[in-house]
This record gives sequence, structure tokens and C-alpha cells, in this order.
Amino acid sequence: MNENLAPLSGASLPRQEARREAGDPKRGSAKTRVLVIGPYLTDKAAAYAPGDLPLRSREARMDEAVGLAGAIDVEIVGQEIVALTQIRPATYLGKGKVEELAEKIREAEAELVAVDCALSPVQQRNLEKAFGAKVIDRTGLILEIFGERARTAEGALQVELAHLTYQKSRLVRSWTHLERQRGGFGFLGGPGETQIETDRRLIQERMNRIERDLETVKKTRGLHRKSRRDVPFPIVALVGYTNAGKSTLFNRLTKAEVFAKDLLFATLDPTLRGLKLPHGGKVILSDTVGFISDLPHMLVSAFRATLEEVQEADVILHVRDIAHEDAEAQSADVEKILGELDVDIHDHSRLIEVWNKIDLLPVEERERLKARAARRAEDERAYAVSAISGEGLDELLAAIEARLARGRPVLSLRLDAGDGEGQAWLYAHTEVLSRQSDEDGHAFFDVRVAPEQQDRVLRRFPGATA
Repeated sequence: MNENLAPLSGASLPRQEARREAGDPKRGSAKTRVLVIGPYLTDKAAAYAPGDLPLRSREARMDEAVGLAGAIDVEIVGQEIVALTQIRPATYLGKGKVEELAEKIREAEAELVAVDCALSPVQQRNLEKAFGAKVIDRTGLILEIFGERARTAEGALQVELAHLTYQKSRLVRSWTHLERQRGGFGFLGGPGETQIETDRRLIQERMNRIERDLETVKKTRGLHRKSRRDVPFPIVALVGYTNAGKSTLFNRLTKAEVFAKDLLFATLDPTLRGLKLPHGGKVILSDTVGFISDLPHMLVSAFRATLEEVQEADVILHVRDIAHEDAEAQSADVEKILGELDVDIHDHSRLIEVWNKIDLLPVEERERLKARAARRAEDERAYAVSAISGEGLDELLAAIEARLARGRPVLSLRLDAGDGEGQAWLYAHTEVLSRQSDEDGHAFFDVRVAPEQQDRVLRRFPGATA
């Protein structure tokens, strides 16, 4: 096995820089060649496996796996679905299939094999020996994508913590010098600690430092949330499966320019922007990291500080790619992760389904979809929209406003004709529902306010009545 095909350390992929250091400038300009393998249990075998039957077809799961691999800018040289009747402890795949794939890997000159499942360290090591190529499983691949997408210091820390958690369990296969032992310290002698013990200790120390840093970030984020509550502006959080169009919707609503692309995990770091509702009320819209099936638990844990924006949100918009063939399965995956975040998916007072990308549907199907959404009970109604064309967004904004209005008092008041300052204050600090004038020029307002702001309004306008 040459140097380029050395076992993978953690989840790091072959890099062009490493190729150049190896003295191969021609290869340095090329992308890593990847073969994607989807080892999926047959329906009969899955029926006897723990857990629920998968909602997706094997072909759909393979398409997503290829999309994940493509998200790290590699060259896909082939893909192979492997139907499994059982999972082998040593290699996950059967012996004959391993040999067959090894030949295909050699023919394709693949440097990396992406396996769409969670491999144990032993299975990963054995497959690398058999394939003569680096192997990365689904967890490692997602970690690699997150590592490339992180833009803020917080995001980088969260990804590194998840990566170290993953790497720590795989040190058995990440080093070639594990049998060496260091001598004891001082005059006591003794066997000392093995290199792997040293590496694990160093990783744990780094993880402890990151967790302390993230705890500081968590406290800072909590202070920011407190200051926003004091203003206060309600929080509306976007959640959804990766590539459901959350960032495009975010940009359309807020006139922002957040990176949005037809790419898995295009958004990683959370983004906050102000949004004005139809009656003048203001909210803070939060765009969050996309979810995916089999999202590694370590990532959910690492990103818990960021995802607290979802837990604290007054309204949660579950954005779905309704034109996707696996829309229902994707929705189930999102709801599962929301449950892990202690978000009640049945709380329709704060959760709104947004059926995005209706522009991709034929006109007849689009109209049927709208009718289906409208037939739902008011609290459970979904809103069919297109973040690209803007269709349906007025109704969505009205729905957000209606959810936030629940429990908010409405005050009626009269202002003198010349009280321009008072009128400006109302438009700046309340939701103006109606405004009428009489012959004398007096202005009559009905305004809606947040409960915690009611006393402030009454102090400013003592004649206001509920």
C-alpha cells in the first residue's frame, strides 16, 4: 500500500496539499476519486432488525449518499448498492462482496470509499485492508462536510468537538506506533502509558477545553437571548431537512444574502435577521443547520448550544421540500431530531409546516397540494410556498403573525390630531391593527402589544383601554 492509501486518521480525507508534499504535482491538481457504497438490508432482513423499517427506498438512500460525497468536492467514480441479508461483525459486508468490491475499487482507481452506514472501528480497519483504499463511513462523511462548512469560531469549535469524539473511538486504527510504550517517569520506572493512551488523554484534554469554550458561548448566547426578550422581539426559527430551501426562504423574507445553494449542508452557522410582519410587528428570524437522516448523535450534542435557538423560539417553521420524492421520510427525520431537542412536535401553537418548492411541481399538482393544505384544521394547516418565486409567502407571514398574536392584548386609544410623535411611537413599538380619523382630526388606533409591553404602552398612553 503506498503512502497515499495509508489508513485514515479520524475522518480526514486525502488532501491535495498532501499529494503535493508527496511529490506528485499532477495528482495534486486532481480531485479525490471516490466510490460510494450503499450497504442496505433487504426488506425481509430489515423486518428482523432492531428499529423501524426505513421509509426510503435503497435507491433514494444511495442518491443522498452520493449527494453527501459530492458536497465535499470530490470526483465520484462509481456507486454500488449492496443488498444485505445480515451485517457481518468483521467487515459489515459479506466476504465475497468485499472481494468483488475490492476489484471494482482497483479498476476505478478509487482512493476513497464512502460507505453509507455507521462502521465500527474494526469494520473500517478491515475494509481498508481489503480495499487497499481509505474508507469513511456516513458519520465521518457528515463530519467532513461540517468541517468544511463551519465559518464562525463557534461553528468550528462545535465541529471539532464532534470530530474528536468520533476520532477518540478510532485511535485503535489511526496510528502505526500503538505497540510502543513510553518508559516510566522519574525514578519510579514502570511501564508508563502506551502511545494510544497518550493520544486518548491529549484528545480528552482538548475536548475538555472546547467544552469549556462552548459553555462560555452558551452563556453569551443566553445573554443575547435575554437582551432580545427585554426589547422584546419574538424568535421565529427555521428548521428542516438539509437542502429543503431554508436559506433561500430566509433570504426571500429578510432580503438578506445568506449563502444558499442546491447543496447538502450549505448552511451550518446560524444566522439571525430582523423581519417585519404585515401589521408592523418585528421578529427575529433564525436560520439553522439542516437535519439529515441518521444525523450522528455527537453532532446533535455538539450543536446543542446553537440549536437552543430552536428550543427558545416562539414559532418554529418546519420547512419541507414538498417536491422531493422522500418528503414524508425527511419530515419524519426532522421530527425525530426535534424530539431529541425536547421540542413538542404536536404543539401546533408554535410549529408551522411550510411546504416549499411548489414551483417545481406541475400546475395541477400544485393546486391539489394547496387545497390539501387548506383542508387541514386551522392549527395544523400547512402553507404551500415557493421561496424562489415568492408564491404563498404573504399567507405564511400572516400565519406567523396570527400565532404570535395569541395571548397578546389589543388596546384601543385616541390621539390628538397634532400628536405625530405619539403616532410614530405606536408604529415603532406596537402592531397597528387599525387606524381611523374623525372630523376633528383625532386618530383612533387599535394596537396589539406583547404582554410584557402592555404596562409600558399604558404609561405612555394613560387613556388606552383593553
